[in-house]
Amino acid sequence: MKFVKILFLFLSLSLTAQQGGMWIPSLLEGMNEQEMQSLGSKLTAQDIYDVNNSSLKDAIAHFGGGCTSEVISPKGLLLTNHHCGFGQIQSHSSLENDYLKDGFWAMSFEEELPNPGLYAEFIVRIEDVTDKVLDGVIDAMTETEKQSKIDGNSNAIQKATQKEEWQDTRIKAFYKGNQYFLFVTERYEDVRLVGAPPSSIGKFGSDTDNWVWPRHTGDFSIFRIYADKDNRPAKYSEDNVPFTPKHFLPVSLDGIEEGDFTMVFGFPGSTDEYLPAVAVEQITQKVNPSNIAIREAALKVMDEYMKSDDKIRIQYASKQARIANYWKKWIGENQGIEKSNAIANKRTLEKEFQQKLKEKELESSYGSLLTDFDKLYAEFEPVNVKRSNFLEVFLRNNELMGAMFRLYQMEQAAGRGEETFKRAQESVQGRMKSAFKDYNVNVDKGIFKAIMPMYTDKVDASIYDKTNFSSEEKTAQILEGNSKEVIKKINKDAAYKYAKPFIEEFYTKLEPEFQRINTEINAVQKKYMKALMEVVPDQRYFPDANSTLRVTYGKVKGYKPKDGMYYKPVTYLDGVMEKYVPGDYEFDVPQKLQDLYKAKDYGQYADANGKLPICFLGTNHTTGGNSGSPAIDANGNLIGLNFDRVWEGTMSDYNYDPEICRNIMVDLRYVLFIIDKYAGANRLIEEMHLVHPKK
Repeated sequence: MKFVKILFLFLSLSLTAQQGGMWIPSLLEGMNEQEMQSLGSKLTAQDIYDVNNSSLKDAIAHFGGGCTSEVISPKGLLLTNHHCGFGQIQSHSSLENDYLKDGFWAMSFEEELPNPGLYAEFIVRIEDVTDKVLDGVIDAMTETEKQSKIDGNSNAIQKATQKEEWQDTRIKAFYKGNQYFLFVTERYEDVRLVGAPPSSIGKFGSDTDNWVWPRHTGDFSIFRIYADKDNRPAKYSEDNVPFTPKHFLPVSLDGIEEGDFTMVFGFPGSTDEYLPAVAVEQITQKVNPSNIAIREAALKVMDEYMKSDDKIRIQYASKQARIANYWKKWIGENQGIEKSNAIANKRTLEKEFQQKLKEKELESSYGSLLTDFDKLYAEFEPVNVKRSNFLEVFLRNNELMGAMFRLYQMEQAAGRGEETFKRAQESVQGRMKSAFKDYNVNVDKGIFKAIMPMYTDKVDASIYDKTNFSSEEKTAQILEGNSKEVIKKINKDAAYKYAKPFIEEFYTKLEPEFQRINTEINAVQKKYMKALMEVVPDQRYFPDANSTLRVTYGKVKGYKPKDGMYYKPVTYLDGVMEKYVPGDYEFDVPQKLQDLYKAKDYGQYADANGKLPICFLGTNHTTGGNSGSPAIDANGNLIGLNFDRVWEGTMSDYNYDPEICRNIMVDLRYVLFIIDKYAGANRLIEEMHLVHPKK
């Protein structure tokens, strides 16, 4: 295809060492391989991705669909972030066994805790199926017809794919739908909690330090994959045994220094690097500010209750962390877009694009694209903002409204027959039953009163005193019965009567209008992506993140966030003690860690200067989903664990700037130190393969 030829031509151009980009691991031969080696890598493309032999990709697993993890022992030991395993740590916690506060360490296989619903998924192989997916798709078709043809082709390809019976397949679009790849996967569903530091280590700095450098957070947790006796995926069973991986990552004890090569291997979630200026302007100046305000109001209520009651602190710890994460990210994102002049730079690129169109006499093919964007985004703005605010208020921040949303979906399912209703009913019953474990009606009511006025002037907090859905027992009673009985009961409830008109408006007006305009925008964006690569081929083009396996490479490097200020790329345990505030929920330090610091009892994990490293910076291009990704050295050894980005660089989802975009990683020596010297979980250290590549 023409697009593939353009891509090949582009990949054959400049071999100057670059940093930034999320590259498909099966396509690293050539430019990427040479770039990595020019940055110091000793790895070949085949070392990283190989179908016929074990390679680095066989140690990388999608963790629960939202994070990344890596296998670090021949017995299936799995490393990821503390915040990635936070939900599981919390689910096993209680006032009697507060693993959030005290940490958890299984001292034997028998003590490792199962986690229903959690999985680790590996990539078996990746295949380019662009020609087959787009077969029969022609310009004369409507977007709906094109998508229908693509879906039909994709289903046929997946059915014809040769794979083992326990394996699965999926096809994902790249370059805005100009290219397609097939992924064959293996999903392991028996993943058990093995170890986690206390939150005072795993979440040290909490909200204050989130997205910020310098960082001193030991953001890690440890799980283990179990398989059946044949080493194949299996549901949880006491008969399952520790998984034997095709490859696991050795752990380097030699650490890092500025200028060292780093490679981050994982499953980045979503980026939009090729949006036009008008889109980035809308996101950062219209959508983000309103969402930030909603979350800020919710967090204020939540924080007040969490500080006053330990039970509420445990109940809301995971929810608070989830809401705070993107609240602060959006703030930094907006600041970074402004600081890097991203919108102005995109407009400059767009002017260059228009000029190139004239030079290459392609105005008839692509000349209207930017005008189309302006028109569509002007129409999109009020719909986009309101829809985004609805999702924040009704789904992401208020639990009672979220429950009403699910009840509305259940009511709609009733119109499709009793069997469909029963499935929806069982789903709602299960979710609501589990939700009450971590629900406090006063907290939720406070959040409702704080955020609902940001969506509507029709605010009625009295529904909390009238509704049956603030009681677990009454909720169970209402949800029992056939469709007619249940639907009749929920429509009498005060909370449902309040929420239903808003939800109906969402489904009948807001969402259809959003999807209509968004479909048109996506069609223009697909054509714009193709046009950019054809008209301006000297730019770097990597596919946007889409939760598929990617490689990003760079170096350990500090940065200058502001004039006259330079941040070094490494932090030490000294910084933990400098931030220490006794009894503070963000900056308290466990007594044992204080004692180890005073005694300088760091074992074999100290740096050459005798200090214990905590975190380091790299120029790797990461995003959400890269949490838990391994930082790998020039020889393929594990040196760090990716968990964050610097605040000034969170705009890298729309505009990667190598001057200020940095990812933040936990130094693996700190991870090993906590496991060994702090927790005394030596059995885990003994499982790993510790190496000295620099010696």
